[in-house]
Amino acid sequence: MQRLSVEDFKKADKLPLVVVLDDVRSLYNVGSVFRTCDAFRVEAVYLCGITATPPNAEIHKTALGGEDSVDWYYYRSALEAVKYLQEEGYFVYGIEQVEGSTKLHQLNVDGGNRYAVVFGNEVKGVHQEVIDVCDGCLEIPQFGTKHSLNVSVTAGIVVWEFAKAIIREG
Repeated sequence: MQRLSVEDFKKADKLPLVVVLDDVRSLYNVGSVFRTCDAFRVEAVYLCGITATPPNAEIHKTALGGEDSVDWYYYRSALEAVKYLQEEGYFVYGIEQVEGSTKLHQLNVDGGNRYAVVFGNEVKGVHQEVIDVCDGCLEIPQFGTKHSLNVSVTAGIVVWEFAKAIIREG
């Protein structure tokens, strides 16, 4: 299956994408995001606010070791993380349904740029002060009676769209 060891993963080229979790409360969601980030060789996960950090048995239950392969950093707030990423040259998208957001399928990705995506709390979403400083917002079009998805499902969809676009560019 050509799986990388953790050591090989650490040395391998990464998708120029950072995933930021803004007050995600479910440790299972955090673990699922780590697993997705491992699958697509995401650069790093930034865990912010009340979001739990490894090592943690509940994170491990869904991450299945992704928390060991994917680099992660903790920030007291997502606002602090986003400002740091922007200073480092990342284009930051909040993943939120807001006025003026870009539909995910209309996303234009330049493979030469670095990106970060911010996912919010399961109930409250991304903090407004974070949305206010993001370079843009993306939303997944939804056509049913519900207009929200689980944060780990959303992360999987969004990370795949970035991976697909960057692979196409490369």
